[in-house]
Amino acid sequence: MDNLEEDLTCSVCYSLFSDPRVLPCSHTFCKTCLDSLLHVTTNYSIWRSLRLPLKCPNCRSVVELLPSGVDALPTNVSLRAIIEKYQRDREPQPPSCPEHHKQPLNMYCVQDRKLICGLCLTVGQHQGHPIDDLQVAFIREKQTPSLLLARLSEHRWAQVDFYIDLVRQERQEVNQFFQTLEIVLARKRQAYLEAVDKAGAEVAQAYDPLIHRVKELQEEQLDLVSLGSSVEDEDSPMIFLEKVHMFRERVEEFIKTPLPSVPKFSITPRAAQYLQQHWPAMTIGTLEEAPVPKVCCCARCGSTETETGRD
Repeated sequence: MDNLEEDLTCSVCYSLFSDPRVLPCSHTFCKTCLDSLLHVTTNYSIWRSLRLPLKCPNCRSVVELLPSGVDALPTNVSLRAIIEKYQRDREPQPPSCPEHHKQPLNMYCVQDRKLICGLCLTVGQHQGHPIDDLQVAFIREKQTPSLLLARLSEHRWAQVDFYIDLVRQERQEVNQFFQTLEIVLARKRQAYLEAVDKAGAEVAQAYDPLIHRVKELQEEQLDLVSLGSSVEDEDSPMIFLEKVHMFRERVEEFIKTPLPSVPKFSITPRAAQYLQQHWPAMTIGTLEEAPVPKVCCCARCGSTETETGRD
């Protein structure tokens, strides 16, 4: 693949041929490269009505172009097709040179420490400058950022760093102190919620069967309503009398069915009252010992017990 790229590379710009044009001497170059060479070696305003001389960069023979310049040269169609196929199969091209249109930045100027294209080196402002391959330059400059950062950390910044570290330390102390308070309060909150949830589980245990029974009765009532509507719509006297008798018996039986007895529950102690009585006197130092109650779900559970100490 590397050998193929060398064969497809223009000897002027050192990049893949772009719009390859063939000189009369049979050598091929990019159209933009030939345009640049033509403008460097001739004064187009003087020669525009005459034939334009151009020296081949490879064999150094002088060829004469028509007044239309490089546009009159034939395109190397086969080479262009090969390059287009090669470009579709290869990796994306490097960024283009800002000074030379569509020329890739594929070299590194050691003198000016910047990326350049082939035209920058041959006819541009970097003529004669030492260059490096991009990979070689990358390896050489790899340690440069860390060396520059080390220079930024010289002794003259020591005093500034001291005050920055001092403020950072103060910030850490503040965060640590209040994070500790948040942890203690979160633990107390969780313990209280667990006590309430336990009481809630007792209520659910008592009420869930009742709720289930009420739903069954409601469904039966809806069934009776539907049945009553169908009886009303019956036109046959015989069928109507049979249905209305059956409907009467079911309604009377349903009315006699007693509703579930609902036990009365209460939450003891109530959160607002308990917290107002026991927590206002707490200080930060005694926060770990702040009391958390055992919540009962009804008044018959007895007196309220309070847990103290760490939860």
